[in-house]
Amino acid sequence: MESIILLVVLLFLILLGAPIGFILILIPFVYIILTDAVPLVLIPSQMFTAIDSVPLTAIAFFMLTGELMTSATITDRLVALSRALIGRIRGGLAQVNVLVSMFFAGMNGSVVADTATVGALVLPAMKKAGYPAAFSAAVTGVSSTIGGIIPPSIMMIVLANATEISIASLFAAGIIPGILIGVVIMVINHYFAVKYNFERSDEPFSVRRAGKELYRSSFALLIPLVLVGSVMGGVASVVEAGAITALVALFTGVFVYRTIKWKDCTGAFRRAFRNSAMVFIIIAASGPFSWLLTSLGAIGDLETWLLGLADSPILFILALILFIFLLGTVMDSAVNIIIVGPVLVNVMSQAGFPEVQAAMVVIVGFLIGSVTPPVGVAYFTSATIAQVRLEKVAIALIPYLVGLFLLLFFILIVPELTMFLPNLLSN
Repeated sequence: MESIILLVVLLFLILLGAPIGFILILIPFVYIILTDAVPLVLIPSQMFTAIDSVPLTAIAFFMLTGELMTSATITDRLVALSRALIGRIRGGLAQVNVLVSMFFAGMNGSVVADTATVGALVLPAMKKAGYPAAFSAAVTGVSSTIGGIIPPSIMMIVLANATEISIASLFAAGIIPGILIGVVIMVINHYFAVKYNFERSDEPFSVRRAGKELYRSSFALLIPLVLVGSVMGGVASVVEAGAITALVALFTGVFVYRTIKWKDCTGAFRRAFRNSAMVFIIIAASGPFSWLLTSLGAIGDLETWLLGLADSPILFILALILFIFLLGTVMDSAVNIIIVGPVLVNVMSQAGFPEVQAAMVVIVGFLIGSVTPPVGVAYFTSATIAQVRLEKVAIALIPYLVGLFLLLFFILIVPELTMFLPNLLSN
């Protein structure tokens, strides 16, 4: 009963628009005041324990790399490259939206940054080309989920830290699912492009033009290769790789492309540190909230319920996907991954799934939740940029959400989709 009351209060405060970090601290604080169960000092203690981990410092470097790339107008070059590669096909701008998100994912690792950066560039062009605003916002929002799945991924670092899974293994496991998500979105885009006769570029495909844009973007594309390759190859830790790529991004913007002035760096550093602080506040606040869930028995009840279905694999998988979907509709994806993610990974591991596969299912499932109405942050961001009503975007999202949850089902039943590259890496 206490767990149900806790959930109701949590949802009520979220719907009121209270900051999620504040909510996660307030609820345990009020509980301790009312029950006097433990000393109040437990709250700061749990907060410190939640962030007392060296690998988490890589988050700041990933944020800084993304901000430097944006300041260096790297995204403009990626858009030009994508248009040169696939702009000629029907619905080319919609496909460019997805491909740019896939490129940008390898430089930032954040769903929100992907939505805001790519959306600000591509959405006005799609609107000018005659695409419906709701469709454009839906494509932008759903493709931004790739930003947290193709490595580097901030949520991968957070979940790996909580579950003690190798970050390199998670990075390797995210490559194939990230690409498949892009393919699924592009297939749905193509269906609507043909059905509604969306635009296509008048300029024919040219190998010379594609080669020119590839050359112009070469340094930008080198950044994710350096980052992911150094971590997966064991050359550097995730923190060291993050620092190296931030330096490479700075060098590229200042000395190679010469689109960043030193005064611009101050703004990039300020935004990166502010965004990093927001993430760390949520991670820290999850400490006392997770303690409260454990104390009330909510974590144990969830594990018992899911493991009770493990004798029937299909029923277990369907229940797991339904739980992830429902939680994604009412809770922020970052909070879900930080608080509930480790529990689901443990349950799936006990049910016979490899830990790396289980972690990827959690990450993919809850990041899909970032674009799921009514609280998905990518859903809100893309609708705001496109200046379209939320309910219209929600309707346009339905076929994409169906496609992505079907893909999540296949990720669960086909381990090779997530385990092939980690196994290859370990060998």
